[in-house]
Amino acid sequence: MLKKTVPALFFTIVLIFFSSISCVSVSTKCDRECLKGFVTSYLDALVAQKPDLLPLSPKVKFTEDCKEIKVGQGLWQSKIKLTDYRRDILDVKQGVAVSFLVIEEKELPVLFVFRLKIEDQKISEIESTVVRGKEEGMLFTPENLKTVSKGMTYVPKKEQLVDREKAIKMADTYPEGLKVGSFVKVDSPMADNAYRFENGQLMAGPECTFFKGCDNMKKQFIPTLAGIKYRTIAVDEEMGVVAVRMNFGPGSLFRGDGELDVWHSFKIYDNLIHVAEAYCEIVPKDTPFGW
Repeated sequence: MLKKTVPALFFTIVLIFFSSISCVSVSTKCDRECLKGFVTSYLDALVAQKPDLLPLSPKVKFTEDCKEIKVGQGLWQSKIKLTDYRRDILDVKQGVAVSFLVIEEKELPVLFVFRLKIEDQKISEIESTVVRGKEEGMLFTPENLKTVSKGMTYVPKKEQLVDREKAIKMADTYPEGLKVGSFVKVDSPMADNAYRFENGQLMAGPECTFFKGCDNMKKQFIPTLAGIKYRTIAVDEEMGVVAVRMNFGPGSLFRGDGELDVWHSFKIYDNLIHVAEAYCEIVPKDTPFGW
């Protein structure tokens, strides 16, 4: 009897062991509410100027305006207030949250965006940009950012959404179009009424008057930015939003020899790009891009 029961006992122990591993894996995964909670916790700690309130990984990396600094430096040293504008992009698969916000610093509006990477219920990466005015952002119209746009808050039906990889490829047509100076040439799948905001300024789509021909996002004149670099930083598969970090490279400013560092986001459903919204900041030429 003993010889027959030992294999069965061993098999049971193995099953229990792997089940416990599976449970740990599930418990440490950060779902949408978990990611949203990390964004809230980060903002609460930032307002309180107490980074020690955060569950930081020992290996945490923190950048602000493309410069690597210590958590507690930069914007952490300013007394800020939150406003009603907050737009989260939650990527459960990667454990990443991106948040676009308007905050107040010395009673003045500031555009603030950051990315958090969550690993084992700790923050391992913090990437952020702070835009304090037109001199820093080239464009700056925070009065248009009182509330998040209806285009971005729209929740697509499941049948309207495209899969993750296809959404990324569709979003990539935006920087690829800039690379050759035409969204038409790359056949970017933009809706006829698609629109784009940059730092709160309407730059393309119906009712755009920023420059001639900007009322059609796909057909509008755009500069040729052959040196553009980009990477996907988050895909919110439930909301149909892809976030892309870009450096537009040489020729991206109205004047001067700097470059635009850009956090872009694209609302994608029904196989079309419907909305593009971005925060942009001027950085020195050849500023290192990416992580």
